[in-house]
Amino acid sequence: MTNQPSLLLLFGIFFYVGLFTIGGGLVALTLMQQTIVSRGYITQDQFYNMVAISESTPGPIGMNMATYIGNEFYGVPGALITTTGQVLPSIICILLIAHFFSKFQERPLVKAAFSCLRPATTGIILVAAAQVFSLALLIIPQDLMQLTSISGWAALFRWQSVLFYLIAIVLLAKTKIHPVLIVAAGAVFGILFL
Repeated sequence: MTNQPSLLLLFGIFFYVGLFTIGGGLVALTLMQQTIVSRGYITQDQFYNMVAISESTPGPIGMNMATYIGNEFYGVPGALITTTGQVLPSIICILLIAHFFSKFQERPLVKAAFSCLRPATTGIILVAAAQVFSLALLIIPQDLMQLTSISGWAALFRWQSVLFYLIAIVLLAKTKIHPVLIVAAGAVFGILFL
């Protein structure tokens, strides 16, 4: 860890992430990256290692990441603070919506708000997926001029990872193999080859 935020600041960061996470855990990852990595609390590599571990453990990835990051900074108390910060906005919103939604669900403004949330959420999820995809499968050169030749473009890919990715896609599409086995195979592959 490069510098350490206070417990109160961690709670605030994860309350913010929980408040603006509309669309699931991948949106939360984007917000976490923007707030935690950009402030220098953890490095980009540490963040993506945490993502890999959080995806491999049971439960929602956003909650797993919140718990993991809090634990890295302050142990169990930090994990409790960050997890509480992440979940509290959702609890408050759900209670408010449950109380008022039946009265307002047919109003044009409410319908318009929900119809605008769908494409925005899709875009945020695509950004997170593209970031994870590029980190896992691409090697971005320091000098982009290297990409002017065919060999430069070929060097852009982590070919072992691309091959594993394609095999995993085929196995998931064509067999009834459980995704947990693919995740476990990915962990072994990463340890052995990367």
